Amino acid sequence: MANKTKEAASAREIRREPVVLVVHGPNLNLLGEREPAVYGSTTLREINHRLVELGRELGVKVSTFQSNSEGAIVDRLQEARGRIDALIINPAAYTHTSIAIRDAIAALDSPTIEVHLSNVYKREPFRHHSTIADIVTGRVIGFGAESYVLALRATVSMVAVAGRTGVN
Repeated sequence: MANKTKEAASAREIRREPVVLVVHGPNLNLLGEREPAVYGSTTLREINHRLVELGRELGVKVSTFQSNSEGAIVDRLQEARGRIDALIINPAAYTHTSIAIRDAIAALDSPTIEVHLSNVYKREPFRHHSTIADIVTGRVIGFGAESYVLALRATVSMVAVAGRTGVN
């Protein structure tokens, strides 16, 4: 009987629930209040709640993090190394400027989806450049709060494929 218990515990460890980290950059804590014509009226709290619920439905654990500080985002990404199966990130204004966040994402060695609520290509020219576009697995842009939902669904598919093939 003890062997069966050990085998069951071992199987649970092997089949642990995949973890997806969602990182939100500066000013996203003001969603729903700041420029609703551009970013919509959905709050960050509502987005996070939806992602956690959808994650449960899809069989993944979703962990969320928001910071207005570049260093805090880098610290959180470094803490995630070896502990997550995928990353969804909206670096917000840091998209266009942060080499530090780019380097932290590259060090993760995890599938990564870049998310933006607005269509950055319909906005000011400086928003057209992303320092992470060439290192992420994919990008979801311009669908408002639904961008995160689409990214999570894509991420779950990638994690499932990686799990079957043993490839990240």
